[in-house]
Amino acid sequence: MNEKASDYRWLDDDGAAFGSPGVEPRWTSSKKDAVSTAYSASSRVWFTVSHGTLNEVYYPTIDRPQMRDMELLFTDEETFFHEEKRDFEYDFHYVDPGAPAVRVVASDLDGRYTVTKEFIADPHHPVVLMNVKIAGDEAVVSRLKCYVLLAPHLDGGGAGNSARSLSVAGRRTLLAWKGEHNSLAVGADCGFTRSSCGYVGTSDGYQDLSTHMKMQWQFGQALNGNVAVTGEIDVARNREFTIAIAFGDGHHAALSGMMQTLSTPYAEHAKRFIDQWHRAESPAALAKASTDGGRLMRVSHNVILTHEDKTYSGAFIASASIPWGASKGDDDLGGYHLVWTRDMVQSATALLACGRTETARRALVYLACTQRPDGGFAQNFWIDGSAYWTGIQLDEVAFPIILAWRLWKVDGLGVFDVFPFVEKAAAFLVRYAPVTQQERWEENAGYSPSTLAAVISGLVCAADIARAYQASELAGFLETYADWIESHLDEWTTTEDGMLLDGVKRHYMRIRPPAEGEPFHNPGVKPGFIRLANRGPEEESEFDAREVVDGGFLELVRYGIRRADDPLMVESLKVVDACLKYETPYGPCWRRYNHDGYGQKKDGGPYDGFGQGRAWPLLGGERAHYELAAGHDVKPFITAYEKFSSIGGMLPEQVWDHDDMPEEGLYLGRSAGSAQPLVWAHAEYVKLLRSVSDGKVFDTISVVAERYAVEPGTRTFQNTVEIFQTARPFATIPTGFTLRVVDRARFRMSYTLDGWATTTTVDSRVVGYPGSFADVVMPGEPGELEFTLFWPTTADAPEHWLGHNYKVAVTSQGPETMPAGAKPQS
Repeated sequence: MNEKASDYRWLDDDGAAFGSPGVEPRWTSSKKDAVSTAYSASSRVWFTVSHGTLNEVYYPTIDRPQMRDMELLFTDEETFFHEEKRDFEYDFHYVDPGAPAVRVVASDLDGRYTVTKEFIADPHHPVVLMNVKIAGDEAVVSRLKCYVLLAPHLDGGGAGNSARSLSVAGRRTLLAWKGEHNSLAVGADCGFTRSSCGYVGTSDGYQDLSTHMKMQWQFGQALNGNVAVTGEIDVARNREFTIAIAFGDGHHAALSGMMQTLSTPYAEHAKRFIDQWHRAESPAALAKASTDGGRLMRVSHNVILTHEDKTYSGAFIASASIPWGASKGDDDLGGYHLVWTRDMVQSATALLACGRTETARRALVYLACTQRPDGGFAQNFWIDGSAYWTGIQLDEVAFPIILAWRLWKVDGLGVFDVFPFVEKAAAFLVRYAPVTQQERWEENAGYSPSTLAAVISGLVCAADIARAYQASELAGFLETYADWIESHLDEWTTTEDGMLLDGVKRHYMRIRPPAEGEPFHNPGVKPGFIRLANRGPEEESEFDAREVVDGGFLELVRYGIRRADDPLMVESLKVVDACLKYETPYGPCWRRYNHDGYGQKKDGGPYDGFGQGRAWPLLGGERAHYELAAGHDVKPFITAYEKFSSIGGMLPEQVWDHDDMPEEGLYLGRSAGSAQPLVWAHAEYVKLLRSVSDGKVFDTISVVAERYAVEPGTRTFQNTVEIFQTARPFATIPTGFTLRVVDRARFRMSYTLDGWATTTTVDSRVVGYPGSFADVVMPGEPGELEFTLFWPTTADAPEHWLGHNYKVAVTSQGPETMPAGAKPQS
């Protein structure tokens, strides 16, 4: 402990609890009804509500869960024992439509008494408050005892927690801790009449009351285990009371914070909590595009705001939940309370759609401070920037550039100089694109339509910014790189021999795997095949890439790279609908891709490394954006989106898309046990409302659409450049084209077009962080280009030659930039 025992009046009661260390710790349901925090940045605590009870609480940052759950237990000590989660029916409300103050009204199944609870956070301190009112049959209520049961999971885990009962300022209180700097105090404004500390599953309050129907155990301490604390409220004397859960850096901080908060009447805290949130009023104009009167819009707006941290301003996590948490233990460190730049930019862009320019700028500045020296970002990371997973996802580097461009275009950058950040990120894209180590589903390497949509858009946005900063050569270089990718987009990402839908041979694939000689090639998988993650032990895991599709190609329309009426787009949608579309009572919904294993198992069990991918509501939002671009009615999509939300307006990552399984709590169109809420889903909904309100897709990037998504035959340029990198060589180039060699360092290129009868040497041109390039124009007749490279001495390396020559055939055929030996799938 970080304070001496003599500093407090510890209550020994019945001594130490038995049953150490308790059962193996688990988290709790990810099906949240609400996520909330005070609007004030000084209140560094977040809480979640599920099944009518308090779930995970986060402190001092939104990526650090400190508590599993807290619920109330009731008994008359003679005839019944009730647990809230199992023995009550409850209704859920927001106290005010503009604030995430939660009210739950619950009744025992026989209707004898009602428990009304309100949940808020102290508007200025890291304290969660639960106000409780109990009413009903006086004969029952007068004999009722209420018990607060709380399971601390301090410092992100249930193991190694300790707890003791103590008296503070004459009030019986409970204290839990782990290590030197993680303390939790729980108390009531009326004080606990009795208390106990026990080990979960052996000596905790639930075991006591469910067995004895009254409190027989009163253990003074439970040390170093999976613990739970119990405090008794005498309902006969206290029909209304307030519970406070306080957190602090040490015992005194938690205890004094709890007592300070309880010294102010709950009603005053609640009024201040709601008044603060009214300062963040959601845009009423967007409510007109909804079909539920704006309820989900207001909830979504607040959900996004609640997922921003208050210490690391501008950091937004993906979700304050742990998917399938009830089956996850301490080894599941991340959950979804991490930063993915993809999800975070979606959140920031949605807030930009709500007119919250300053909030979106905070997100951009945070990302600029988190960017790695090479211009990239970790796959995901804690909010202090520490990497969690380390894969390379090119869209997660492109999206921050796009956010920077959007803010720049609405004059929302303030005095923040965005150019160095953008230039470094663009350099990273140039280094790796077009092959990504992972696409947006974080599993496979190769050529992904959705990833390349972001990369092309990011490069064009970076070029637009560079030109405004008088870096015209860099701007031209980035545009050319984007044009090169765009010109090969369909070649790289489609099949000409589709096998999924009769009559449709040409369509987009989910991803084309890297060929031999390309970055991230997997030699352990057959050429043209991909290995899918999360497949069951008895299931096939390798598939021909032609037979795996997703809807990621819709991003090409969203950002302005392809027109909605593009025949390839229309044909590909037919395949997606045939393979991935599922009808529910609330409307259609789509799975990520066929053969997906990330989701609830077929028998209804939780995902535990394998399962069956289910339908994602946010993909309906992506489809709605496409339909809007195509000029179609999207109201049915909006209605479905709203109906997929929970009683508290939380949008799930996945919904159950099969027949009802009541025994598993699974119902067609309702949450399937993964993350809820998924903030990305809320962001997509908000942007959809803005798009409908504007009559055009909000995410469309004007400089991209004006460059690519033009009327057929009206494009003002044609790409005649082929990009050659030593990490991704190719074998042929058309006559008359320009071969552009790109490298991170300055180099000299020696080449011949006549078998070394004559030799030409050209020095590369440096274009800032993206590196340097050298161009060679191919002759008008077929032949062969042979070349090698030399790098002069730098601070990092001595001068050196490449050590071999490359040969590129100059042909009269169209461009084929697959590496030597690689063949497009047919």
